[in-house]
Amino acid sequence: MKNTPSESSTAVAAAYTVPAQTRIGHVHLQVTDLEKALAFYRDLLGFTVMQRFGNQVAFISAGGYHHHIGLNTWNSLGGAPARKHGAGLFHTAILYPTRADLARAVRQLVAANYPLTGSADHGVSEAVYLDDPDGNGVELYWDRAPELWPLTSSGEIQMYTRSLDMNGLLAEQ
Repeated sequence: MKNTPSESSTAVAAAYTVPAQTRIGHVHLQVTDLEKALAFYRDLLGFTVMQRFGNQVAFISAGGYHHHIGLNTWNSLGGAPARKHGAGLFHTAILYPTRADLARAVRQLVAANYPLTGSADHGVSEAVYLDDPDGNGVELYWDRAPELWPLTSSGEIQMYTRSLDMNGLLAEQ
């Protein structure tokens, strides 16, 4: 049985708007090998382990938050990597506070010869894409100030995908 909204539930949902201060608190990823996942998220991207339960789960964060990313092997230990086609998580997006912070993270990846899968200038942001060791998509990005976001003539945000000046980003101090 498909779980689809009824006409009445759609009308009720349309009346509700999520509060502007709402944030996505964390992502919890199933991984096949906790040590490989930690080597990527902790050692390469620089997250801090806040709590760990053996080889089953680790909670990692930036800046001392209880966790931004949960990594678990509960249903995936030794299993297949994440699939690229079909329903599921497309990518986890990690927002850096400044362009210079993004540049430092990307330089770390380049120095480690870690493969990048893409990059883009989206007008509102600049992003670099890669996969974690389990094939989960990861986006590293920073947002431009809202007053610099491209807008349509009617004032709507007009995101796009253009080539990212990777040399310019890597030169950022």
